[in-house]
Parts: sequence; structure tokens; C-alpha cells
Amino acid sequence: MTDLVEKLYRERTLSKSELIELINCRDADTERLRTLAEKVRIENYGHDVYVRGLIEFSNYCKQDCRYCGIRKSNLNCERYRLSYNDIMECCDEGYKLGFRTFVLQSGEDAYFTDDRLCEIITAIKSRYPDCALTLSIGEKSFDSYKRYYDCGADRYLLRHETANKEHYQKLHPEAQSFENRMRCLNDLKRIGYQVGCGFMVGSPYQTDECLAEDLLFMKDFNPQMIGIGPFISHKDTEFDDYPDGSAELTIKLLSIIRLMLPKVLLPATTALATIDAKGREKGILAGANVVMPNLSPVLVRKKYQIYDNKICTGDESAQCALCLKQRIESIGCRIVTDRGDSKNK
Repeated sequence: MTDLVEKLYRERTLSKSELIELINCRDADTERLRTLAEKVRIENYGHDVYVRGLIEFSNYCKQDCRYCGIRKSNLNCERYRLSYNDIMECCDEGYKLGFRTFVLQSGEDAYFTDDRLCEIITAIKSRYPDCALTLSIGEKSFDSYKRYYDCGADRYLLRHETANKEHYQKLHPEAQSFENRMRCLNDLKRIGYQVGCGFMVGSPYQTDECLAEDLLFMKDFNPQMIGIGPFISHKDTEFDDYPDGSAELTIKLLSIIRLMLPKVLLPATTALATIDAKGREKGILAGANVVMPNLSPVLVRKKYQIYDNKICTGDESAQCALCLKQRIESIGCRIVTDRGDSKNK
């Protein structure tokens, strides 16, 4: 198995069967993976960890993903929308705290038309021209994506969720298609965005074969960012009693991804920190180099519950940023205040 770890380090890819074998490797090989992934991260990004200010501006959603706590059919979800002024105030606070990337994330909320979104994008980029703006607002048309890009949006995060069509359909209602998700990702790349994709680790019906297909898809798609985190169930979905994903497997996959795509931006996600108190630190030591603290108003944070028991829903932004800085420094890394563009072209 050690030979496979070394092969991945040298060649940056493995076959599907080799990846499945590596996914199941024993502790000693996992540690070797982690050590090499940290080495590759330092070679490409040093000890810098990029911080993104996350603004969850609406939890209304027209989609009905079977695992998601803000799915349209969840009648127990207390809905909210931030106003234009709310969003700008979040950016103002984040800028003062040193954030130079803002991430606007929401459900697929029809209230936020292209005109409204373009007004917000234009305002943020005009006020903060030295900042990057990332959108994470779901599936849109090519023309909509192009409008946002032309207004100044730099990056777009859209998890592919799974590269296996059959698995995709098990996680979504019939109205949502694997083909449309892939169309969206390809449109985003064609327009010129820095694109992020990713998946949940341990999602319902996921197999080791699915995970290997995800890794091979991402190697071929060559995104600028990859976001993975453990599946965590939500009490108001049909997967409410499905077991949560594994922190250990998530961390191992972070290392594999870092070796496959050395220059990609790789977050240590909130979901990983939710199921493991040291998840962010462990993720960074396994190859991750991005964290995304929450800039949303405290009053709405608990309402954006894609999964249960999400952390940092009560912290003020400044308090959260200071805590995160101290924790990152405790493992020999440092938070940096710049855009942190991907080196993966």
C-alpha cells in the first residue's frame, strides 16, 4: 500500500481500483499520505491559510434535495432573507476584520432575481475592488452565470455532489438531474470563473467506487477549489437517522486530493469541524489551506441549517475570527489577509 501512496505522490493520479484500495488503507499509510499532502501544500502555498467571509443571505430554496435541511418541503424551517443593506453591513464588518474574499451563499431563492443579484455584486466590487467575490447560489442558466461574471463575480462554488449518475438521483428528486449539474459546472468554467466543486463524504448510498469516481472526475475537471466535508444528517429530512460521515475518511480524502491536484484551494470545512472539535486543524495538517468563518448576522445563523448541530452559530464575527486565528497559529500556520487566488489554472 505504501507503494500506492508514493505512486500518487510521484504521478498525481491512480486508477480507479488503486484509488479504492487507497481509500481503505491502514493507519501507517494514512499517516504517510498526510505527511506528503502537508509537504505538497507547503511547497505550493507555504504556511498560509486563506480566510473567506461567508454570508448566508437566504435560506429559501426552490429545490428539494433529499438530505438538506433548507429543502423546500421542510415546513419546520424558519425562513429568512437578508436585505441589500444587511449584506453590505456584513461585508463592511468582514473587511474591517481583514477578509479579502466574500462568499455569498443561499438556497435557490427566486426572490433574488438576476437584477437584484447584479446590484449586490456590483456594489460589493465597487466598494471593495481589492476583494474577490464568490457566489454559491446553485444551478442557473448560462446567461445568468455570465451576467454575474460580467458584474464582477470572480468565483463560483457548486458541489458536483457525486460523479455517479445513479447515486446523484438517489440524493435528489426526479426534477433535479445529474446532467444539469454537470452542465452548470462546465458553463461556469467556460465563462471564466474560478470554479469550486466537491461532495459529501459518507452521503447515503455512497460506495468506495463512488468516491473513486469523484476523485477521477475532479482530476479531469481540474477546478480551482474543492470543498468536501462529512455528511451530517438533518432531523427534518428522510435521511434523519442515517449515520454521519467519518471525519477520518474526510481527512484522508483531503490528503489524496492535495496529492492529485497540488495547487488546488482546499477548505477545512465547517462540517468537518462540526463532527470533530479539532477538524479544521486536522484538515489543514492533512493538506487543506482555506477556512470559511461565518459573517452572517448572529440572529439568522441558526436558521441556515443544512445539517444539524452546525458550529459557530452564536459567535460574533470578530470573536470567531480571533478564535480561528489562534487555532490556526497553534499548528504552525497563519491566517493571511489577501484574495488568495488559486494557483491551479
